[in-house]
Amino acid sequence: MFGCLVAGRLVQTDAQQVASDKFVFNLPDYEHVNHVVVFLLGTVPFPEGLGGAVYLCVPGGAAGQVWQLLGFITNEKPSAIFRISGLKAGEGSSHPFGMMDAPAAPSMAQVGVSVEGLHLLAQQTPVSSSAVSTLDSFTQFTQKMLDSLFNFTSSFALSQSQMSPNPSEMFIPASSIRRWYENFQRRLMQNPNFWKT
Repeated sequence: MFGCLVAGRLVQTDAQQVASDKFVFNLPDYEHVNHVVVFLLGTVPFPEGLGGAVYLCVPGGAAGQVWQLLGFITNEKPSAIFRISGLKAGEGSSHPFGMMDAPAAPSMAQVGVSVEGLHLLAQQTPVSSSAVSTLDSFTQFTQKMLDSLFNFTSSFALSQSQMSPNPSEMFIPASSIRRWYENFQRRLMQNPNFWKT
């Protein structure tokens, strides 16, 4: 019913059914995995009104077994890619898997799919860092650069009473930098390639 894919590895279609509505994939060597894709195989759709909540369980050390909600798949959205690198052990939420036996290997994680009602899926909040960014790396770099420039120049801001006259130096009002920053960000969001024209 489900498949699980990690770049550079074979597709996993051998989910273990641990309950009538719960399925688990083992994810060896998870520390070297950035993203995981979970999808319907297309052979058996979800029954009407149901979908699958996708969870990740990493070995938790002192916290024990912690499941983190990554997102969901449905018949209308039969696949999803999740970023799992950078998820912190111990930051989990309520989950439907109970206290299953944790994987024996310390570098073994588990990806779980819990079949649930669509109305329940809509109410759940995945861990924020599991969503894959829709921005390309250039846009992300540009936004980070803008933030850095604004923060750097703002750190030198002085009020007019603090300024000492220096005829060889030009001063730019912080409001001008802020206005440029806001305009550039707005234009970048509207069209990431506006600067090419």
